[in-house]
Amino acid sequence: MNHRKRKVADIALKLFVEKGIARTSIQEIIENAAISKGTFYNYFTSKNDCIADILEYLRYDASQQRIQVQLSKNAQDREVFIEQITILIRLNEERNLNALFEEILYSNEKELRKLVLQHRVIEMEWLENRLIELMGEEIRDYAFEGTVLFYGMLQHMLFTLRITNRSYSLHDLISNILTYVELIIPQMIKNGSPMLNHSAIHLLRQKGERKNISIVEIMEHFHQLKQQYVFNEEQQDLYDAIQSELGLSRIRKVVIKPLLEPFQKVFKGTPIELQVNTFINMVWFYLREQ
Repeated sequence: MNHRKRKVADIALKLFVEKGIARTSIQEIIENAAISKGTFYNYFTSKNDCIADILEYLRYDASQQRIQVQLSKNAQDREVFIEQITILIRLNEERNLNALFEEILYSNEKELRKLVLQHRVIEMEWLENRLIELMGEEIRDYAFEGTVLFYGMLQHMLFTLRITNRSYSLHDLISNILTYVELIIPQMIKNGSPMLNHSAIHLLRQKGERKNISIVEIMEHFHQLKQQYVFNEEQQDLYDAIQSELGLSRIRKVVIKPLLEPFQKVFKGTPIELQVNTFINMVWFYLREQ
C-alpha cells in the first residue's frame, strides 16, 4: 500500500465529511495535504477516483480486522461473526461515512452512486459467504436473500435507535438480528421459494458496473439459452413470443411483461434455470429504465 497516497485520501475524506463532496475542491485537498497538483493527479485521476480509493481503503481496513478476529477460530462461531459485522459499523461511524453515503445517494452524481453501489455489493457478497459458513452449505440458495434481510433490519434498527436517542449495545443488536435471520432462512428453505437468487446479485453487480443494460446484451443472453438447452413445445412457444416482442423498435411493456413469469416457470428445475432468471432480471431492469 502507498502510505503517502493513503494519507492524502484520509485528508480528502475529512474534507468531504466536513464540507460535502461538491463543495470540496481538488485545490483544497492539495493545500490541506501539502502536496503539489502533480502529486495529486499522480495518485488520482479525479475527485471521484479519490472517493473510489477511500472506499477501497475502508474495505481493506475492515478485511484486515475481520481476518484478525477470525484467526485460528471456528468460522461457525457466532461471536466471531458478530464482531466482524461490528467492525464495519464502527469504521463507518469513526470516519462519518454514513453522512457521506447519504450525500452521494441523494446526489445527481451517477458515477459516485455507482461507487457506493459497488461498495455495498462487495459487502453483501462477504456477508453472503459468511452466512453460508455460519449456517451450512444447505442455505446457499437462500443466503443472498438472508443477507438482504440482515442488512435491511440492521440499517433500519440503527436508524430508529439513533433518531429516538435510545441507548443500545451494538453487540446485542447484531446478535438479535442474526437470531431472526437464523429463524427466517430455515422457513425460506421449507417454503422452497426464495424471492431472490444468484442471478439477482449478478444483476446487482452489473448495475453497479455499467450505466444501463442494452437490448443487444439482452438478446445475446436470450439467444444463448437456445444454444444451451433443447426446448419442449411450451418453452419454444414462449421463447418465440418473447423474441418477437424484443425485436420490435418499441417494446410494448403491456405485452411482454405477462410473458416473463410463465417463461421463468417453465424452466424451473432445468439446467438453465439460473440463466433464465438472469435473463428475466435483465429484461425487468431494461423496462424500468425506458
